[in-house]
Amino acid sequence: MPVTQSFNSRRAQGASGGELTEPPPPRLALLSARDKLERLLEVAKGHRKALILTHDNPDPDSLAAAVALAHLLERRANLEAQVGYGGIIGRAENIAFVKVLRLPVSHVSQLDFDEYDLFGLVDTQPKVGNHSLPARMEAHLVVDHHPLREESLASPFADVGGDFGATSTMLVEYLRAARVEPSVEVATGLFYGIKADTRDLGRETTQTDIDSYLWLFPRMDKSMLAQIEHPELPARYFQLYHTAFERAKVYGTAIVTDLEEVYSPDMVAEVAERLMFLEGTKWSLAFGTYRNQLYFSLRVKDRRMNAGRLIREIFEDYGGSSGGHGSMAGARLPLSGKAAQRKALKRELVNRFLEAFGVADERPVSLLSAQDS
Repeated sequence: MPVTQSFNSRRAQGASGGELTEPPPPRLALLSARDKLERLLEVAKGHRKALILTHDNPDPDSLAAAVALAHLLERRANLEAQVGYGGIIGRAENIAFVKVLRLPVSHVSQLDFDEYDLFGLVDTQPKVGNHSLPARMEAHLVVDHHPLREESLASPFADVGGDFGATSTMLVEYLRAARVEPSVEVATGLFYGIKADTRDLGRETTQTDIDSYLWLFPRMDKSMLAQIEHPELPARYFQLYHTAFERAKVYGTAIVTDLEEVYSPDMVAEVAERLMFLEGTKWSLAFGTYRNQLYFSLRVKDRRMNAGRLIREIFEDYGGSSGGHGSMAGARLPLSGKAAQRKALKRELVNRFLEAFGVADERPVSLLSAQDS
């Protein structure tokens, strides 16, 4: 069965969770914010020190939501809470985000996991493979706006798969339910997290995202936001875009580019996002290598497609990690072997995407020589 047909026909799997003193609701995400807050504090009760982890190479939504969750636990559960991340913070906007807002986040290499007795995952889920929680550790708290994965329900608290465009929106709901007023830095972070993940409320946005955005607006700092959104850019940023445009190929309504070696994994997602603005494009795919890991980023406009399910189906035979939701998704795959084998792997994966897009028979045209429609 072609990839397009098989993933579109795949139905959501039913899920049942592990048990606490009482079993968690099958879908915690369906409860009210106040009920979720009560359960969150119940799970946190009796612990002394929490570590909240973002996904690796975190974006603003993940960072802001993690910092907000740590702040909430300190204020309402009387816990000491730390935020950690794996990978790197590489995009200029993301570096400015942490620096301007003075966010208290630490790389996992600076943390001793044995010092903590409560672990949380934000904007990611257990078993996904894109975070740095050791396999021997249990994720007690999982908060993520992406589609629910069955493994998450084994966690004592799993607020996953609700109707939100950003995880930052979910934390705004918690803060409001707890009557916790965020600092200007946290409010600005959450505001930008929603803004970035929903593309200025224009992508996969819900009414709750809009309400949260408006609630944060008078609480955030506009000058800080401007410094984050318009940072100075290194020369290698422009060099990478030169490579992206030079190597981009247009296949009918799809555009694909190989970024080769990138200086930051999250630049792969930024390029995929930018290429989506090409007139007539329904699918954009960018990929590049960073420290012997192959990163793919996918964007789609066609509502008949689901980027997250598609990328998981394509990568399920290759290992690594993958995930996403309706219009955007990403994957990471360890690389081994010689240069020729790596090149063949890239070609094989790209061909699978082209088949799923329905453009495998299109003759590729260089972006730099493509004609306007």
